[in-house]
Amino acid sequence: MAKTQEIVQSAVLSVPSSTNTKGVAATELRPWGSFTVLEEARGYKIKRIEVKPGHRLSLQMHHHRSEHWIVVSGTAKVTCGEKEVLLSTNQSTYVPPCTVHRLENSGVIPLILIEVQNGEYLGEDDIIRYQDDYARTDG
Repeated sequence: MAKTQEIVQSAVLSVPSSTNTKGVAATELRPWGSFTVLEEARGYKIKRIEVKPGHRLSLQMHHHRSEHWIVVSGTAKVTCGEKEVLLSTNQSTYVPPCTVHRLENSGVIPLILIEVQNGEYLGEDDIIRYQDDYARTDG
């Protein structure tokens, strides 16, 4: 557990601003905020995600990966299957593969979280969108 907290603290304090080793990308902007890949290797990817106040990600599902979300600051409204929960700093949740889910910031400060993805395929194209506030489509 101490190692996880160390990774989270390090990730928040040292967000890379350019391309890193092992194909790790710089921050990518999205209509809802941004994400930065902090580390990636076979079977896992670690991201720092920032969601702007009042914004949310797509209602979506992934076939090939699970996700663990750890809230660093702000409040996350999480939909996971039929469940809806609020998470605050230092709380976490797990999203199994093939589960419809959504992440939302209904607060007034930026939501910052660490996402740990695990799976056989971790590409950004493994997203099935069921609803999206920004009219993005799958294809």
